[in-house]
Amino acid sequence: MLTQEETIDLIRRSKNGDNNAKEELIKANSPLIKCLIKRYLNKGIEYDDLFQLGSLGFIKAIYNFDESFQTKFSTYVVPMIVGEIKRFMRDDGAIKVSRALKSQNIKIKQFSDEFVKKEFRKPTYEEIAKHFDMEIADVVFTIDSSKLPISIYTPIDDEENKTTFLLDKYTQDQSDDLVDNIVLKEELHNLCERDKQIIVLRFFRDKTQSEIAKILGVSQVQVSRLENKILEKMRKSLIASDN
Repeated sequence: MLTQEETIDLIRRSKNGDNNAKEELIKANSPLIKCLIKRYLNKGIEYDDLFQLGSLGFIKAIYNFDESFQTKFSTYVVPMIVGEIKRFMRDDGAIKVSRALKSQNIKIKQFSDEFVKKEFRKPTYEEIAKHFDMEIADVVFTIDSSKLPISIYTPIDDEENKTTFLLDKYTQDQSDDLVDNIVLKEELHNLCERDKQIIVLRFFRDKTQSEIAKILGVSQVQVSRLENKILEKMRKSLIASDN
């Protein structure tokens, strides 16, 4: 592993046209690139193509990185790599959503709409999973599929999209958890103590909104609203770094 100082030196040399420095950076960070592309396997793109896309995003990160912002390069490069892959999928239509997945997504959307009318709040992923006898990770994947531009069905509403942004942390893939933690760690430093506590309890301690509400002494509805606001703030920050 390269130190931060070594990384910065290689970035500077790469920007000045040193291809050997660029290759050394890519080689040293290839485990990170491979870790990121794992989540996009079996979605219509060959592994080698995914790695090339990840490397392209990595190279873009090299030339766009501004060390004056005092942000770790490892933190900055993650959304750049992911963004490059997602742009390819969006522009080339690489992801195909099955009819069964579309149908299940519509059922979940209908259930969520009815739940909101009765309970005056949206259902948690645990409640959706219990109702449909599904794993939480499968629920998240099904709902997330509606955000793909090739979907012919009505996408999840804005509020749901905000929540979905970080709830894919429910995945059991430890490599995903590692990458997500790299991004979140940097973002957590920018949150106030209350907001930081909510995110840590929700996504690192696997607490439900009800459990967090009891800890903070507020209602679950308040926790849900706060969570959405925090995730939206973090989402905008990540998008800004991706651009």
